[in-house]
Amino acid sequence: MKEGIHPKYQKVVFMDTNSGFKFLSGSTKTSNETIEWEDGNTYPLIKVEISSDTHPFYTGKQKFAEKGGRVERFRQKYNLKK
Repeated sequence: MKEGIHPKYQKVVFMDTNSGFKFLSGSTKTSNETIEWEDGNTYPLIKVEISSDTHPFYTGKQKFAEKGGRVERFRQKYNLKK
C-alpha cells in the first residue's frame, strides 16, 4: 500500500442508540467520544440508530405503523364518512 493515502483503520465500538447494544469492530470511522471496553482498553464510540440487534431482518419482528390505504387516509384528512 502507498503511504499517506489510506485512512487509519482502527478498532471502534459501535453502539445501537435504540437498544444500547454494543459491539467491537474495525473501522476507518473516527469519533470524539470514547468508551472503555470489556478488555480494559479505550476505543472510539460510534453511535448508530440501527444494528443487527434492532433491524427487522435479524430480529424477525416487523414494525409497521397502521396507516391504512390511500382512500382511508384521504377520508381521514378531509373528515369524510364512509
